[in-house]
Formats: sequence, structure tokens, C-alpha cells
Amino acid sequence: MGYVIVYDSRTGNTEALARAVAEVLSEEGLLALGRVEEVDASDLSRAERVYAGFWTNRGDCSDGMAELLSSLGGKEVFLFGTAGFGADETYFAGVMARVAAHVPESARIVGTFMCQGRMPASVRERYERQAKENPAQAPRMAQLIENFDEALAHPGDDDLARLRAKVQASLPA
Repeated sequence: MGYVIVYDSRTGNTEALARAVAEVLSEEGLLALGRVEEVDASDLSRAERVYAGFWTNRGDCSDGMAELLSSLGGKEVFLFGTAGFGADETYFAGVMARVAAHVPESARIVGTFMCQGRMPASVRERYERQAKENPAQAPRMAQLIENFDEALAHPGDDDLARLRAKVQASLPA
């Protein structure tokens, strides 16, 4: 089975997931492994399966990943992603549903995985600034800072192990 691993990563979180996916799969069928802007369209067209990784951008994937996903008609697709907010599986499910909506109906989603990912320091700085500038928002900002601090440990070894297991389970028998 020919496959491609393609990802969109801003802080390295999703790239780490892509590398974990590659560890599970046989190099024999690998047609391409790289960022959205690096993977050749001819490799995508030859692939039977596409492992597509994304970072969460306002509750969805980036425009570049959405465009790539929309081109995967007739393919098997495994979606994996990271999000800065990770304490709520319902949030992850909503993100995954929005991302999956970019995949054509003729494609078949064979697996999904989401985990929390660390965010840039500028995000924490923005929360701290907002708490100072608007004391009424301080309790909410304190929750967001707590989430930011929790995200620093992700994706961790446990996240990567869970992803590897999901990829393994998605493989044809």
C-alpha cells in the first residue's frame, strides 16, 4: 500500500506526531513525508492512504491543510492533530468533525487522533496582559494560563504511544 504522511505544524507538535506515525509504518510503501507545502501532488495522487496532520487554527485546520484534504477523493485518510486546549475531549471531537468535513465523501476516514500541544510563549504573555488590563477577566485568564502550562508537556510520550497504537490498529490485517 502506497502512503503519504503530510502535516502542517507551526510549533513542532504536529511534526512530532507525523514522525511517530512514520515509526509505525513500513518504509516500503512510503511515497512522501513532509509539510503541506513540500509534498508533491503526484505523490498524493498515487497514494492509497494519506496520513494528514494538522494544528488547530480557530477550531479547524489551516487553509492549506483544508485545501489538501479536499483533494483526497477516493483515498483512505487518517487524520491526526494537536490543539492548545486539551482538557476537554468534546472540544477535540468538535475540531476533528470540522477538519473531517474538508475530506470528500468519496474518501474513507480510517482513523483519527487528537492530543494537546504546547503553544508559543506569546500566548501566555497575551493572557497575562489581558488579566492585568481587564481585572474582570482575570479568573478566566487564570484558567487559560493553567491550560497553557499544562500544554507545555504535550505531545508527550503517552500521547505518542496512543497515536502509534491508533495507527497500528488502522492498518489492514
